[in-house]
Amino acid sequence: MRKNKYGYVPLVLLLFVLFNSACAQNPPMTAMAYLKEETTVENSIVLLNNEQQTVPLQKLDEVKIASINFSNTYNVAFDSLLTRYAKVQQFKGTDYLGPKNINTLALDLKFYNTLIIQVTDIDLNNPQVLGFIKANQKIKNVVVALFGNGNSLALLEDFTSPILWSEQVTPVSSSVMAQAIFGGVPVTQKLSRTFSARYSANMGFTTQKTRLQYTIPEAAGINSNNLTGIDNIAKEAMLQHATPGCVVLVAKDGKVVFNKAYGYHTYEAEMPDKITDIFDLASVTKISATTMQVMRLYDEGKISLDSTMGSYIPLARATNKNNITVRELMLHQAGLVPYIPFHDRIKPTDHSSDSSAMYPTKVADNYFVRKDYYKDVMLPTMLKTGLRTRGQYEYSDLSMYFMKEIVETITAEPLNVYVQDQFYNKLGMQTAGFLPRNRFSIDQIVPTEDDTYFRHTLLDGYVHDQGAALAGGVSGHAGLFAGANDIAILMQMMLNKGNYGGVQYLKPETVEMFTSKQSPVSRRGLGFDRWDPIATRHYPSELASDQTFGHTGYTGTCVWVDPKYNLVYIFLSNRVYPKVTDKLSNLRIRGRIQDVVYQAIEKGL
Repeated sequence: MRKNKYGYVPLVLLLFVLFNSACAQNPPMTAMAYLKEETTVENSIVLLNNEQQTVPLQKLDEVKIASINFSNTYNVAFDSLLTRYAKVQQFKGTDYLGPKNINTLALDLKFYNTLIIQVTDIDLNNPQVLGFIKANQKIKNVVVALFGNGNSLALLEDFTSPILWSEQVTPVSSSVMAQAIFGGVPVTQKLSRTFSARYSANMGFTTQKTRLQYTIPEAAGINSNNLTGIDNIAKEAMLQHATPGCVVLVAKDGKVVFNKAYGYHTYEAEMPDKITDIFDLASVTKISATTMQVMRLYDEGKISLDSTMGSYIPLARATNKNNITVRELMLHQAGLVPYIPFHDRIKPTDHSSDSSAMYPTKVADNYFVRKDYYKDVMLPTMLKTGLRTRGQYEYSDLSMYFMKEIVETITAEPLNVYVQDQFYNKLGMQTAGFLPRNRFSIDQIVPTEDDTYFRHTLLDGYVHDQGAALAGGVSGHAGLFAGANDIAILMQMMLNKGNYGGVQYLKPETVEMFTSKQSPVSRRGLGFDRWDPIATRHYPSELASDQTFGHTGYTGTCVWVDPKYNLVYIFLSNRVYPKVTDKLSNLRIRGRIQDVVYQAIEKGL
């Protein structure tokens, strides 16, 4: 197992290392000392010039952000936190200081509409820096993060863009300031003294916490030492070859308090897993993409749970699927067969090793399917299948194939485009989406299976599910890829009853209905899986409450939200590498890690 010298919350412990290296004469900072300083900083930051409510930053799908640092010693901590919320490009402002170079910086920033500028009192006494800030506030959205005693505020007397000021100049203050810009922490204080006519005592604006905060377990009432069991279980998973690596994330009370990567992309141990890695989520797609769109359409009155497939899909009207309702599809009670192994039915004439007008659909490297294969073969085949007992629970991927057809018919927009535009981009989710090879380098994506029976290649960035692959990589039941932080954002929105970043994405009553038990014959919600009342199953874990909702994924993933504990738990892995194995489930790795979290919550500090 790859060891991380910074401990199990890499970013926060990196702050510890930075702090202690700067103050080598002091003993190492303890978790409680960190928490005390974090609280002090949170209770001292002041926000000025926020009449337009620019801070926290909004409309993350529209902003193009650059972070410019001049002499903030702890810019690494600051920038690292910024990138948890949005894509941010870093610039080193001191590289541009000189008689001409400051104009070059302006040129390099022309494609960014939002500038976050880190400065100290010394920086603001430099006419070039001051001139640069004042010139840019006229043409771009500018947020200044000022670190120092505040005397330089008088130099910004005619400045109109937001200023966040922290008197503390430490890694912790850099971390908190960055989060305040995005609403990860609230701003509650006002100036305690007068610095100038504009910046006088009792001036300042307050904000609310609207997004995830990134901190240590102690900030959520958990002793860090009580989470070390996660390390042991993850190590066991890798030693037993249940998975070559994994990423675990825990958010409690709207705070990400644990986020750690273990192991490697593959058993060859060439590339360590990172917390930013992108995984094939498999059936987590069902709740993170398709069900999200269904809930939005339900809110808008554009879909009825009791309408039939035939009312949305004309091809279904002459089949035995005509009268199946949306509710039955979402509950897996439509009597559909679990799945159809389309990859076993594909003919030599259906695919080619080269792309062409005849074979445009890419399934994997050197594997292309003929035009309209899904429309001509897959969809008709699914519509012609026989039905089992309607009204009884039987989990079926076909339900979400059909739900994709329904929502796309209603919106006249592809599922992947809709959820990307309406949810992921707006929420600040940077990795989530279908077809990741179109947007990311292969090194960022964790490989799944070494496919020797269908595509005959290592699947890295191409959906593992064979049917979703033949459908072009986008399906209602599989195809979504994402990193842990992105799924945490999406599930925190669900835990917040549809609200995140100050935006109401879904109605609270819709979230409540879809995530609560909706079936008399199963544990299911609408689209969502739930806690199992049969105690011997310990599903999703032994200690999860009966309010828990989420889903698992075939590739070795799970996402669980427990409102009783205000908890989001995410586990991502590639347990199907190099071949499918049931060890992850047999060893109950996911559930046992989840129980470590519950036990730590119960023990407290």
